[in-house]
Amino acid sequence: MLTILSGIFGGLLRLAPELFKWLNAKEDHKHELALQDKAIEFQRLRGSQKLDEIHAQGDADWNIGAISALKSAIEGQDKPSGIKWIDGLSKLIRPAITIQWVMILYPGVIVASFCLAVSNGENPLVALVQCFGETERAIVAFIIDFWFIGRILDKGRK
Repeated sequence: MLTILSGIFGGLLRLAPELFKWLNAKEDHKHELALQDKAIEFQRLRGSQKLDEIHAQGDADWNIGAISALKSAIEGQDKPSGIKWIDGLSKLIRPAITIQWVMILYPGVIVASFCLAVSNGENPLVALVQCFGETERAIVAFIIDFWFIGRILDKGRK
């Protein structure tokens, strides 16, 4: 009986290192799988970042091309055709459109809207705020920038 027990106990003791190896390998595989998951997540993040860089570079390239096209279009408009009346008309178009829209029509619409609101019983200050909103403020800021700040910056560049 002692022989049988010692054989069983000896067999179990021989299996113990194999059992520990198996448990250790199981933990190693879990750790390896976690590392692989982190590596995959990192690669996805890197790929997403690379795509963002590509998109940003594409936008920058497009903007450079658009600015170049605008510059060449403006330079082309500045060249005289050699026919006096066409050159004169060409130089008159921008100021005429500016006077028409910025000084006559758009202010006329604002004044008409203001008068209509006041005639409908609206408080004049409230009517003024309603008629002169965000869009109008942006237009005024653009005009001031063009005529004053932009010209000063252009002189500074020269």
